[in-house]
Parts: sequence; structure tokens; C-alpha cells
Amino acid sequence: SAFPASAGLTEEQKEFQKVALDFAAKEMAPHMAEWDEKEIFPVETMRKAAQLGFGGIYVKPDVGGSGLSRLDTSIIFEALSTGCTSTTAYMSIHNMCVWMIDTFGSEEQRHKFCPSLCSMEKFASYCLTEPGSGSDAASLLTSAQRKGDTYILNGSKAFISGGGDTDVYVVMCRTGGPGPKGISCLVLEKGTPGLSFGKKEKKVGWNSQPTRAVIFEDCVVPVGNRLGAEGQGFNIAMKGLNGGRINIASCSLGAAHACVLLAQEHLTVRKQFGEPLANNQLSLSCWQYLQFRLAEMATRLVAARLMVRNAARALQEGREDAAVLCSMAKLFATDECFGICNQALQMHGGYGYLKDYAVQQFVRDIRVHQILEGTNEVMRMIVARNLLQG
Repeated sequence: SAFPASAGLTEEQKEFQKVALDFAAKEMAPHMAEWDEKEIFPVETMRKAAQLGFGGIYVKPDVGGSGLSRLDTSIIFEALSTGCTSTTAYMSIHNMCVWMIDTFGSEEQRHKFCPSLCSMEKFASYCLTEPGSGSDAASLLTSAQRKGDTYILNGSKAFISGGGDTDVYVVMCRTGGPGPKGISCLVLEKGTPGLSFGKKEKKVGWNSQPTRAVIFEDCVVPVGNRLGAEGQGFNIAMKGLNGGRINIASCSLGAAHACVLLAQEHLTVRKQFGEPLANNQLSLSCWQYLQFRLAEMATRLVAARLMVRNAARALQEGREDAAVLCSMAKLFATDECFGICNQALQMHGGYGYLKDYAVQQFVRDIRVHQILEGTNEVMRMIVARNLLQG
């Protein structure tokens, strides 16, 4: 390949990249279409992935995590996403939740929740977005009123990945006044009285993971289930999202890589005028156009990958510019990679629109990456604000 995903990696990184690629090829790709068509949440497959250390990739080892870096994590999610982007994207959200508990939780909380989440015996969901507060997360209305050693939680969350099928909910809620400083973070377990779920949403893509509203009606949550101090929730949420943006951008890289390979294969197999499209001399302009398009796709993929990995390093190192680099990487990679996948579909012609061909599923699954973990419009706002304040 002219654009190897292993370029510049250490031998150790190449090794677990290979493990992830093999798992994607053998355990995910053969079932990707079925999971999409039948809307199957592949719990057992994800538990197999957790046996390889992919349930808590950047979580500390003392609670069952793999203790890897943000760059290592990006490499793994990119590799897994070549097998099923939707499933990998859920795994990235699950990993983000476990990291939040590991990083901001007490020792008791870490040892209570993280081991079963790292093994994926249990699964986690991230609950920030509400029906009336998407991009403006600081205006969320879900409230938690303290009553002795408990909180009484009321409100609802929208578009929650895994909602209803998962076991642990990391919930951002208002314990104080308006604005970000009034927000705290609670961990809620499935089965808590008053916790319920909306209907399973019908989606364009991401069909291997359920999406539902999560509803709280006088849920009693122990104060001991609060991560960090009161008022720290918004900060916890944003720190989680910095990594989440790298994770989802990495999933986009995997989908785009798979689509470039699918387009490459199609051009060498598909015939027009008796010759493969890749070397069709009867229509020189068409031949050059397709070659140039393929070259552009590979170039854009490499550029996006470099940007994501640079941001991952910055986040791991705790650099001051990490947040804006994560926003830039999420913006650039998800936009470019969707364009790559969409172009691959176009190069397949009518075949690309058939569900027998994987390229259309990558297009459908990757589209939402430009919306979640902060819309790409919000990413532009973050980058512009950083430039103007500088």
C-alpha cells in the first residue's frame, strides 16, 4: 500500500495494530452487514475484543485497563473500524466512560465500576445531550437535588448510544446554579427505580448500537456515585470529549481506509469496454479521472491520519494546545473521511448504492461523526475562538 497505516509506529504499536486489524477482519467484517440489517448489538463480539484489552484501552491496569496511550488508542480504533465502524464507535464511547470513572472517581468507585466495564461484562453510556441542549451543553436542565446522602435525579437525555441495553450511565446533571459551574457528574446503574428509556430510534447508520432517550423520574442516586466534586461535572465532560473527539476521528480513519481499498479493488476488477477501469485506454479521460480521484482519496486519508495522531500525542502529553488540536483533528478527519467514503461509493457507480456492497454502509455509519462529540460547526467555533483570543 502507498499509504500504510503502520508508517511511523513503534514495533509494539504495529503489533497491537495487527491484532486489532485481524480481529476486525475475522470477527467484525463478516458480520457487519447483518448487524446493520437486523440492528444487532454484538455484545459477545465486543467481549471478545475486551479479552484483547480493548474494553479499557487507556484505563489504568490496576482496575483491569490496558494502560495504553491516546495514540495507541487511536491506532486501535482506526484498525477496528475497518471491520465495523458502528460497533467500534460504540466501543470508543464505552472506553471514554470508563476513563472518566478511572480518572475522576475515588478508589472505591474505580474498583467498583471499572473492572467489569474493562472486561465488558458490563457496558457504559455517556449522558450529556438533552432534547433542548445539544451544542449548548452548559444549558442542560436535568437536575439532581441533594437530600441527605442521596441525590434525587430528574430530567432526560437524548440520542444516548447504548441506551436501554447498557448497565452504567455517566450522567451530567445540574446540582447548582445556571451555567457550567452548576453541573455535576453522577454514575447511575441500570435497574435504579425511576430510570427508564424511550423507544429505540430508527437511524440512517450506526445500527449495530441502540440509541434511546434516557429518562430520570425521581431516581435516588447515592452521593457516593458522584465523580469529583459538585460543580466539576462540566469540566469532566469536556475532558472526556477531548479524547472522544480523537476516538471518533480515528473511527472515521478506519472507515475511509477501508473505502479506499474497496475503491482500489473495484477499479481493478470492474470492466468497461472490455478493460478494467484501472487501465482502460478506450476512455483516457475517464481513466485519468478515476486514477486522480483515488490518489486524492489516499492523500486526504494520510493527511487526516497525521492530524489525528498529532492531536492524540498532544492530549497524552497534556499540552496547552491539546483541546484545540483535538477539535481541529475531529473537524478535519470526519469531514475528509466522509468525503473519501462518499467518493468511493460514487466510483462504484450503481453498485455502490446496493447493500450487497460494504461501501454504502461505511458512508451511512460515518455520516454521524460530523455531528456527535460536538458538531463540526462547534469545532470551528472552538478553533476560531482560540485564534482570536491568541
